[in-house]
Amino acid sequence: MSEKPTILILGKLPPPLIGPAIATQIILNSGLKNEFNLIHLDTRMNTDVATMGRWSFSKMLRSVGIYVEFIQKIKQHQPQLILVPISQTTMGFFKDAPFIWVGKLMGKKVLIQLRGSNFNNWIKSASGITRSLVKTTLKKCVGVIVLGNNLKPLFKDYFADEHIFVVPNGANYELPTKNTTALNVLYLANFLPSKSFDDVLKALAILKQKGITHFNFQAAGAWDNETFKQQCLAIIEENQLTNVELFPPQSGAAKMQLFANASVFVFCPKMPEGHPWVMVEAMANGLPIIATDQGAIIESVLDGKNGFIVPSESPEIIAEKLEVLINDAELRNQFSANSKQYYYEYFTEEKMVENLTKVFHQV
Repeated sequence: MSEKPTILILGKLPPPLIGPAIATQIILNSGLKNEFNLIHLDTRMNTDVATMGRWSFSKMLRSVGIYVEFIQKIKQHQPQLILVPISQTTMGFFKDAPFIWVGKLMGKKVLIQLRGSNFNNWIKSASGITRSLVKTTLKKCVGVIVLGNNLKPLFKDYFADEHIFVVPNGANYELPTKNTTALNVLYLANFLPSKSFDDVLKALAILKQKGITHFNFQAAGAWDNETFKQQCLAIIEENQLTNVELFPPQSGAAKMQLFANASVFVFCPKMPEGHPWVMVEAMANGLPIIATDQGAIIESVLDGKNGFIVPSESPEIIAEKLEVLINDAELRNQFSANSKQYYYEYFTEEKMVENLTKVFHQV
């Protein structure tokens, strides 16, 4: 039996509980390790959401240490392929580029992965020097992985179509039994302005004005912006939203119980996303979903089939769709069945492993 190919996978691990870190953890623990010898380099710089994007001397030292460890792992394990998640900010990309250049200089194939969808917006706003560096750096790579078909055009200027690979997020879950009869609407993501948590709260205020309060709203996540936190708490207080319950970040069984007890999932970001893990988790739990058209979300939430796609920054329309789902149990059941079906067809761990295996063998 031939030896399994070795792949060096770069990526953050939780905490904090953010999409790219969750993705790395799932990939490393998946059936992919049966096909390949997976070596991991933890590129984490932060342990909580609040410190992200802030410079510190300890982070600079940690960064140097990561590059040294990267070279050591290549020398020790001699991987056939290196998987590098790339950032879509100038500072982030400058930190990622050395992995690509060094990997190539050491004779290794480098495959990149974008876990978001803001790449074009960033490139358009970047300087000519940055755009030139990005183009030169990406030429060193054998291809790129994106999270959805509608994200392939992001790289049409850098790679031939056959070198732009689509691998949606996928995972398997221990699904607990629902332990409540209450009608619960769930929001589960960090409380960031970009995720438009305030718009969801404004939608709840609109529903209250219409006398629609026969449901609970549960939300779990981390705050990173005190001003935004106070704005959100003010919406809850001023509108006396007594059916709102806020939780700190949830993981494992506690998070899955929130999903199991939910009747509707709502996540309406106004900024580009990749393919949020909460979409996969919501579908696995058979939830109707209200979401915005960001990144690859519309490849999991099919408007009118398993949920509703609403315009960004539109509390009135979020409220309208919530009212429909809250008052129509039959529609909720229909959307629920479709969510479950789409999950099993496209977003299980087996499907993600199958897709990644094809890509790794191909390159």
